Amino acid sequence: MPLILEFFPEVESFEWDEGNIEKNQGKHSVRWVEAEQVFFNRPIVVAEATTSANELRYFALGKTNEWRRLTIVFTLRGSRLWVISARPMSRRERRVYDKAQE
Repeated sequence: MPLILEFFPEVESFEWDEGNIEKNQGKHSVRWVEAEQVFFNRPIVVAEATTSANELRYFALGKTNEWRRLTIVFTLRGSRLWVISARPMSRRERRVYDKAQE
C-alpha cells in the first residue's frame, strides 16, 4: 500500500536527520524503521496537531509490524514526510486507536 496515499497523495518518501533518529531511539526507544512502519500498516489514525514555526504538524496513531502501538508527530516538506517525534501511545491515544479499529 502506498505511503498514506489516502491522506497525503504527494508524499513519496521520509526525511530523517541524525538528531531525530537518536532522540526517538534514546528518549522513547523507537527506531526509525518502526516509525516508518506505522505509515504502511492499517488501521492508522491521522489528524492535524498544531502549527509550529509556520509549519502544520500532524499526528498518526498506528502500529508497527510487531504490533507495537506508536504515536508519530510529523510534518510535510514537499514530497517528504519529516518525523518530528515517535513514541509509544499514551493510554488515551490507545483508547482512540482501539475505537478506530471497531
